[in-house]
Amino acid sequence: MALDRDRLKTRLTHLASQNIFIGTSSWKYSGWCGLLYDESRYAWRGKFAEKRFEQNCLAEYAEVFKTVCVDAAYYRFPDKAHLERMVAQVPEDFLFTLKVTDDITIKKFTNLPRFGARAGKPNENFLNADLFATAFVRPCESFKRNIGLLIFEFSKFYPSDYQHGRDFVADLDTFLGKLPSGWRYGVEIRNKHFLHPEYFAALSRHGVAHIYNSWADMPTVSEQWQMPGSRTASDLLGARFLLTPGRKYQEAVDLFSPYQETKEPSPEARAAGAEMIRQASSAKSQKGAFIYVNNRLEGNALMTTDAMLEAAGTV
Repeated sequence: MALDRDRLKTRLTHLASQNIFIGTSSWKYSGWCGLLYDESRYAWRGKFAEKRFEQNCLAEYAEVFKTVCVDAAYYRFPDKAHLERMVAQVPEDFLFTLKVTDDITIKKFTNLPRFGARAGKPNENFLNADLFATAFVRPCESFKRNIGLLIFEFSKFYPSDYQHGRDFVADLDTFLGKLPSGWRYGVEIRNKHFLHPEYFAALSRHGVAHIYNSWADMPTVSEQWQMPGSRTASDLLGARFLLTPGRKYQEAVDLFSPYQETKEPSPEARAAGAEMIRQASSAKSQKGAFIYVNNRLEGNALMTTDAMLEAAGTV
């Protein structure tokens, strides 16, 4: 099935005018050439130039979409020059959602090569609100008009990190109370047993959105949506459709790469996304709704997004 690029653009623009922003997780996928991207725009000496594509394709992405989730911010603190280059490629009304750098959200560094000498050690800056304000928020301040949502993504905690969910909630509650005001915040967790009333209540106290997330070990977004109190911020909604629950990340990469087509539709995720869009449209939220789709959910985030919009009955 072909993607009607112009129709997708019309739908997304219409929703953005209602403060509903639908986008993808990252954008640098050459597999989208022929669907979203014109491959000829990135040719060099008669061949497709990957580096040119990665440096410039955001501008073409922003011709259709009004938002994107920047996964790269999770791995290193924002650099003002890098943010400036991104903002220069998009229209004034385009919004970036940034995942907060894991220096703030990891309790103990895992044994990954990128952590170097820190691997396996406790993180002394876990939930360090001062570091967040200086190293993350400060570089973003000049570009605030183009930043939609800041997401604190917490990888799965183990008993050695937190024996009880309430202990995490207590630490999180304290941290959220110290955050700089004037920004839209969301929290995404990967421990399904932490999804209890105390967690939702802590987010609600601070006007922070629970980020509904479709992930390997989490309940479906539909199930999270039905949990009492899960809509923690009355005027802010956030969701990320990442993986089909039960599937591991690397399995999805191997199955779906290079993300040129839908390979495994997820009726549940499509229905959940459509319901969120419908409800956000009727709610007329002041702070907005931010919904993001990953290639690793079905194989192609563009087609998944289009299917959600179709199911939602958008114009």
